[in-house]
Amino acid sequence: MNQPAAYPIGTPGVPWGADEVARWQSCQVRKRSYQADVLSAIDALRTRFDVVEYGRMEVAGEHYPLLAIRSRDWHDTLPVVLVTGGVHGYETSGVHGALRFADQHLAGYAGRANLMVAPCVSPWAYETIQRWNREAVDPNRSFREPSPAPESAALMRLMAPLRDRVLVHVDLHETTDSDESEFRPALAARDGKPYQPDAVPDGFYVVDDSEHPQAEFQQAVIAAVAAITHIAPTDHKGEIIGSTVVAPGVIRYPLKQLGLCAGMTDAPFKTTTEVYPDSPRASAEQCIAAQVAAACAAIDFALARSPG
Repeated sequence: MNQPAAYPIGTPGVPWGADEVARWQSCQVRKRSYQADVLSAIDALRTRFDVVEYGRMEVAGEHYPLLAIRSRDWHDTLPVVLVTGGVHGYETSGVHGALRFADQHLAGYAGRANLMVAPCVSPWAYETIQRWNREAVDPNRSFREPSPAPESAALMRLMAPLRDRVLVHVDLHETTDSDESEFRPALAARDGKPYQPDAVPDGFYVVDDSEHPQAEFQQAVIAAVAAITHIAPTDHKGEIIGSTVVAPGVIRYPLKQLGLCAGMTDAPFKTTTEVYPDSPRASAEQCIAAQVAAACAAIDFALARSPG
């Protein structure tokens, strides 16, 4: 078997220092516009919903307001629902799925739940189509105190007063071919570890919380998405990305322990979605629709089982 080529930045076996991070930063270029794609879409929703600026970032001379879309008819007696996208900025359907969910479905939960939608947690990474933030830190391993990622810290501050009132949290993600061609090799290089190739699963799957699993809840999400796009099969070891498949399309991680976004609150119902936009069997539109269907199914399941 041919050994993968060494990542072009760093010395194999040696973790990156400031020089390597600077070299990596010099390779990052803006490829799309947060203003045009995200802020303009949020602006169009202001007549129907409240928009909260929960932080503001300056990155490499660019200014990024961090915005969340909130139910206008907020009632403190109702459960809170959190939908997040773009924690990894390169995962496009997470961002646009969250925006479409807000546009098409947020109002439908009026009087039943308070909804908070943060559609693009990592705007610099959205523009550069990156997994990390500009400091080569993964925001989706940074939902812990103290957080090394300001994007993650800002969202945690927003939700801190509500964390024990959140009923369901749906965090929208993608698994892409670039995970194996770029992002996992870069991670291994950054940490001075050997890169171990893995297969990219062809299809949709979800990540449950191994510390508080909700099997029926996850299967409700899978069933809704299966009507739109295909569910990822297991590999020859009965796994998806190195984790045992516990039900069709479902794996489990210790969400809080890993500092993952889906573990940032005490929500009893939480899931991380993963679509595969590079599949020859799924279009970009299907991926966005799958994210929306997953969010709706998760919320509907949780509300149906919520007392009161």
